[in-house]
Amino acid sequence: MARVAIVTGGGSGIGEALCRALALRGDTVVVADIDGAAAQRVASDIGTRAAAAKADVRDSVAVQELVDDTVAAHGRLDLIVNNAGIGVGGDLLELTVAHWDRIIDINLRGVVHGIQAAYPVMARQRRGHIVNIGSVAGLTPPPYLTPYVATKHAVVGLSLALRGEAKAHNVGVTVVCPGWTDTPILDSTGPADLPRPASAMEGGVREAAEKMGKLYSPHALAQDIIRGIERNKAMVVVPRQARILWRAMRIAPTGVAAFIGFTARREHQKRLAHQRLAQG
Repeated sequence: MARVAIVTGGGSGIGEALCRALALRGDTVVVADIDGAAAQRVASDIGTRAAAAKADVRDSVAVQELVDDTVAAHGRLDLIVNNAGIGVGGDLLELTVAHWDRIIDINLRGVVHGIQAAYPVMARQRRGHIVNIGSVAGLTPPPYLTPYVATKHAVVGLSLALRGEAKAHNVGVTVVCPGWTDTPILDSTGPADLPRPASAMEGGVREAAEKMGKLYSPHALAQDIIRGIERNKAMVVVPRQARILWRAMRIAPTGVAAFIGFTARREHQKRLAHQRLAQG
């Protein structure tokens, strides 16, 4: 059965790939993004099965209007994917409360706003599915990404708790925890209007991610998400390397955390030394 879906952060990356994959299987997709032009580009490329909506997930009223407008236009809402997110990294000593506020507002409150708007509709319908995009960083503790890790751990916990409640209303909940995926977030050095920490990686974390192996394709991830929805899975952890890390963390959390911390500190010190050398 074709679904009516909303995907936040649908103008690029994972969101864009998922919008295209959903439309290909016959679903009607609302491509929502704070970048209205990007949302329109994706919707126009998809064609008649897609519509664009400019929406800032930090604004609960805007998200509620997004859901209300979708239900008014189509009579129902079958799927919402709370995908919009940002990265904030660097030495925590260099980050400010403004950095914390921004990532919490988008990565966590943005998910909450999507749930608060869509879940009551789905509960009344007695059907629907909520997908929240987490990260393998929500299952492990990589240093120098502390605000990002905190929000993604929260999204995982929120999703699993809500799944237990939502089952009573025949509503599914899935949290997706991908490893390093080839999206624009890897090139980000944080919000452009906030100070960039000196310890943040120049050009984002793409180079560091590539050192750990081949980046996962957002198109492959989109197919994983669709299979997860169809099977009503609680969690989708991909690719294989991410699942191995997650399982290791469950078996020996202290040891794995210590190894991740040691590796991150070593790379951090190398990067600082390189920066000092470059500055003369």
